Amino acid sequence: MIYLELFVGFLTVGLFSFGGAYAAIPLIRDVVLSYGWLDEDTLTNMIAISESTPGPIMVNLATYVGTSQAGVLGGIIATFTVVLPAFFIILLIMVLLRKMLGNKYVQAILRGLKPCITGIIAATGCYMIWNNCVAPLCCRPADLWPLFITIILAVLYFGSRKVLKKKMSPIMLIVVSALLGVVVYGVV
Repeated sequence: MIYLELFVGFLTVGLFSFGGAYAAIPLIRDVVLSYGWLDEDTLTNMIAISESTPGPIMVNLATYVGTSQAGVLGGIIATFTVVLPAFFIILLIMVLLRKMLGNKYVQAILRGLKPCITGIIAATGCYMIWNNCVAPLCCRPADLWPLFITIILAVLYFGSRKVLKKKMSPIMLIVVSALLGVVVYGVV
């Protein structure tokens, strides 16, 4: 009976949680408390733990609740059912997108989205540099390390295009950024 309850409960969460994990927390709370799987304090602690561990909050919570209520099989059922609706939605989108990718209008839309996405990412980067480097000047000494790291990453990215004649991998940029962050904030 508990396996069926886990299946139905977390399928409900997976089906009706829109807007990301934080928007899903009230629904998860309602399901978990209505079945009596956790009390309010334990749920609050598990949300905090799920936020600080790798992976989506919904999946982490589902795995914990399922495992705590019905062992490993319960964890598998809860985890599987919370991601099942998203899996099928993405699968459906991929099938439809594959059929539509050859359409000249869809191609035009995708070509138009590239500069928009680039602009959004650039605006976010500028916003973060402004808020972390420039805006604090009125209140406290500026932390110029983020700007320094950004300049190093830009030099590496564009320099690799000139020297190596190929783009630097975004994953490599993330790794270099993380290493620079560790050196600057952990060592210096």
